[in-house]
Amino acid sequence: MDKHGVPFEQMILSGAQNVDSGIGIYAGSHDAYYTFSDIFDRVIEDYHKHPKQAKHISNMDYTQLKCPPLSAEDASMIISTRIRVGRNFADFPLGPGISDQQRKQAFEYALRATKEFKGELAGKMYPLDSMSEVDRRKLIDDHFLFKEG
Repeated sequence: MDKHGVPFEQMILSGAQNVDSGIGIYAGSHDAYYTFSDIFDRVIEDYHKHPKQAKHISNMDYTQLKCPPLSAEDASMIISTRIRVGRNFADFPLGPGISDQQRKQAFEYALRATKEFKGELAGKMYPLDSMSEVDRRKLIDDHFLFKEG
């Protein structure tokens, strides 16, 4: 069990139920990577080619992204883009181990943080459980939100 109380069995449940999932193990919290390092280190190195002793470098400065140049014609074909965020706040378990109450609290933190974004990062966050039908339809039409199912 990791420090957030997520048992190992919960971390492998998805993989046991979906044997074709590719990886089949999902950390219950940041702590799980250390508590169960014998398996997580091997999975990460095998799947991501990132050895245990390598350093992961995070740089959140979008101006330093190294992207290939886009011609005006290429850029004109881009309708929308999505960013998938698959991590959590440091004091919360990750997906397999987070409770409904913790998920709601993390959402409130994220909502407050997004309201502070300025400049090119400014925008609106659309909570799925309280979005108007007009907003939902527009986001689907603009390819920012998947249709049901």
